Amino acid sequence: MAQRTNNGHAGLLTRYRGWLVALALIVGVVLLAAFVSLRGSDIPVRATTVVRGTIRATISTNGKVEPVQNFEAHALAPASVRRVLVHEGDHVKPGQPLLQLDDSDARAQAAKALAQLRSAESALEAIKGGGSREEVLTTQAELVRARTDRDVARRNLDAMRRLEKKGDASKGEINDAENQLQRAESQVNLLEQKLKDRYSTSEVGKVQAQETEGKAAYAAAEDMLRNSNIRAPRAGIVYSLPVREGAFVNTGDLLIQVADTSSVQVRAFVDEPDIGRLSPGERVEITWDALPGRIWRGNVKGVPVAVQLVGTRNVGQVTCAVDNHDMKLLPNVNVNVTIVTGEHRNVLTLPREAVHQDGGKPYVFQIVDGVLRRQAVSVGISNLTLAEVSGLPENSQVALGALNGQPLAGGLAARPVQ
Repeated sequence: MAQRTNNGHAGLLTRYRGWLVALALIVGVVLLAAFVSLRGSDIPVRATTVVRGTIRATISTNGKVEPVQNFEAHALAPASVRRVLVHEGDHVKPGQPLLQLDDSDARAQAAKALAQLRSAESALEAIKGGGSREEVLTTQAELVRARTDRDVARRNLDAMRRLEKKGDASKGEINDAENQLQRAESQVNLLEQKLKDRYSTSEVGKVQAQETEGKAAYAAAEDMLRNSNIRAPRAGIVYSLPVREGAFVNTGDLLIQVADTSSVQVRAFVDEPDIGRLSPGERVEITWDALPGRIWRGNVKGVPVAVQLVGTRNVGQVTCAVDNHDMKLLPNVNVNVTIVTGEHRNVLTLPREAVHQDGGKPYVFQIVDGVLRRQAVSVGISNLTLAEVSGLPENSQVALGALNGQPLAGGLAARPVQ
């Protein structure tokens, strides 16, 4: 009986000890969960530091190189190319012959136009002088005779009137004498008018028009003749020469292009949303894929005055003056254009993703003693990656975003992860 009682007490003690162990385990788990929960309240965030430096705002686009002072010659009429005196890439001097076209037709046209002009000039001179020399002399002789006839008719009328008073002349004889004087005076007036103003206004206008037409035809023929022998108007480089000796060209065909490429113009195509950021004088940087690593510099010369559709883009055309002293940048090539719309030195900068907006007011989450603090800032210029800010101390830490995707908010505990 005593042995059975001792065994019962031993079992109770064993069970009691198991409960104590289980309770200890439960308390341990609770304490561990609480510890883990406390540690989990620190949000791991990507962080950056406010640093001082230089920031640039830019517009990047494409463009095309154009010569500033370009000379190009086109065929004024169908012709064959007689001689080509230069090659592409040649440097030429002012007045240097470049190429010659067959000018036989041009010479014939010039001779024909000159003959037409001389004929019109002769006719106009005759009009101004009242006619040809022979016509003037003939009219003057006729006028002398007409005046003599008029004087004779006047004396005859006077004599008839004296006879009429004596009764020796009839009324009919007086009328005949008066008619004869009237005819003589009319003839004198006609010849005098012929010498003074022989040609009508329409006749004078017609001859003047013929003279004007003759001058224009001769000038065109002379221009065609000059363009059959093409010379360089200024020093430059031959950068386009699409014709060869013996080739036939039609009216309007391009013959040659010459330009001074030491200074070129780049026509850049800026997308519509960026046009408002442009101003004349802004710095420009040009790169060309054919010469990697090389940068040409210039400035904005003209801003867009209209927007047009190019492919799928609404763009404005910006002209940029670019220094090309070594002449490596060739006309008509496609280039990359960077326009610097703003540059600030020795300013505080942050990655753009650190700056948030609330009703148009920018702010950041500054990390102070392990806690996020919402801090209002002012933003200056910005680019694709950086923004200029003020309202923060230099070297302060700012949160970029939570690693676990949790939204940032002021007052949250944060653990910076660089």
